[in-house]
Amino acid sequence: MLSRVAESIYWMSRQIERAENLARFLEVTLHLILDQPENLVDPWEPLVRVTGDEEWFTEKYGVPNQENVVNFLAFDDEYPNSMLTCLRAARENARGVREKLSSEAFEQINEFYLFVNEASRNESLDRTSKFFDEIRQQTLLWSGVLESTMAQDTAWHFANVGRMLERADKTSRILDVKYFNLLPSVEHVGTAIDDMQWSALLLAISGFEAYRRDHHEIDIPNVVGFFLFNRTFPRSVHRCVASAGWSLGEIDQASSNQSSSESSTKVDALKHRLAHTQVEEVLAGGMHEFVDHLQRELNDIGNTLAEDYFQAPVSA
Repeated sequence: MLSRVAESIYWMSRQIERAENLARFLEVTLHLILDQPENLVDPWEPLVRVTGDEEWFTEKYGVPNQENVVNFLAFDDEYPNSMLTCLRAARENARGVREKLSSEAFEQINEFYLFVNEASRNESLDRTSKFFDEIRQQTLLWSGVLESTMAQDTAWHFANVGRMLERADKTSRILDVKYFNLLPSVEHVGTAIDDMQWSALLLAISGFEAYRRDHHEIDIPNVVGFFLFNRTFPRSVHRCVASAGWSLGEIDQASSNQSSSESSTKVDALKHRLAHTQVEEVLAGGMHEFVDHLQRELNDIGNTLAEDYFQAPVSA
């Protein structure tokens, strides 16, 4: 497979996953402000922080209120990581590799982009949580079409690597934001307010029901362990890293490499570290420090992947 084709498929999948995660963040935040006591905590600034682009946002928008943050994350035509620009880039990448995609997969990407583009042009359209739920449904449809119509060959594995690395990154980011920014004070830890916010984060990764099947109550160590170390839930960090590692192994075999690529080796090392880390170690050593290190590792894997297969480093 040409490196250009592999890179386009990888980024197409990663950009769609990024758009979906932004929709999840916005949907759960809109639900949260309806359920929590009025004026308890501002949930919008943390969503800007999770992007790492606070300076860019402040220069253009100023105050992180609902209208500004929704426009920034969903519809900003200039911000390179908004839902709109991610989907536009995904569609362009898909257009360049149409021969590797089924017609159904390409049509779904196109319809997805047009749906969000229309919403960005028509401010009278409803932009409540229902709209972002529709975005999430569009992405689930895309995932189903991809799984049902695309052979699990090298192209599919590059798509899976992109999707899993992006998903692992966003799962860790939303956990980090909750831990440091959503709770107004230490006195609220363990209260109904705290439980409501942890439940909202579980809903953001569609994991509330899966969590409750294993645990009857909201418990911080259990929730953190579910986000980071669960081996079966498809949006946990460990499960995403393991899936990316499997696909990189398949790519190495298809490439007839005599040894594992450097990116595959780094993914396996991260998987091993996650498998042998206890929740108590994370909480004792500092959640933010653990997640920050994890995100640097994921970014390094993305850059190494570009060097291994795409010929030029590409920052995640």
